[in-house]
Amino acid sequence: MHLISTPSRLYRVLALAEMVTWTLLLAGMFVKYVLQSTELLVRIGGGLHGFTFLAYIVVTVLVAVDQHWRLRDLALGLGSAIIPYMTVPFEHSARRRGMLQESWRLRTQPGRNAPEKVAALALRHPLPAAVIAIIVVAVVFSVLLSLGPPTQWFS
Repeated sequence: MHLISTPSRLYRVLALAEMVTWTLLLAGMFVKYVLQSTELLVRIGGGLHGFTFLAYIVVTVLVAVDQHWRLRDLALGLGSAIIPYMTVPFEHSARRRGMLQESWRLRTQPGRNAPEKVAALALRHPLPAAVIAIIVVAVVFSVLLSLGPPTQWFS
């Protein structure tokens, strides 16, 4: 599992994927609303972005727990997914500030609290953890999809 070999690598890939899917969604919105054409690209870009957004959230929490981020940094990492194109600058900043190491701390150290114990278990058994994470993200994604676009959730 080369993708998750280091926190730095995994976080970089997800930050970039989040940025790419923002582009797809915004391009789809441009086609739908500005060019007044099909909404197919919004459905495709929105679906990809929604799934990637949720995956980024899961990875941000995993990396934050493993790398022992401060609560403020976790909040900034999560918030960076809400603002278009902010995940990559946040990832660069986190790497520069030493928040993204080249090894998973909890693969070798015991967890001290419940979140660290869960993260340690996931990191020591990455394939089952990845499958479970993908299933959970897919279920949450499906529920959110059934609720309709976020703009309609509270109306």
